[in-house]
Amino acid sequence: MAEVKLTPRQLADELDVSLQTLANWRWSGVGPRYTKLGDGRSARVRYRRADVDAWLKARESGAAA
Repeated sequence: MAEVKLTPRQLADELDVSLQTLANWRWSGVGPRYTKLGDGRSARVRYRRADVDAWLKARESGAAA
């Protein structure tokens, strides 16, 4: 099975945040792990589904349902 990779737009839509928020998270190192497909500022960025899910899981709080 192929690994699911999300574009920044797809992840921003899913998390209901702006593309700029994702960029800020990347810059400050607080968001989900990502991969840059090239060098420089214009390199494409992708997020692995497993990394996003792990990042979200680590931020869960409250009692289990």
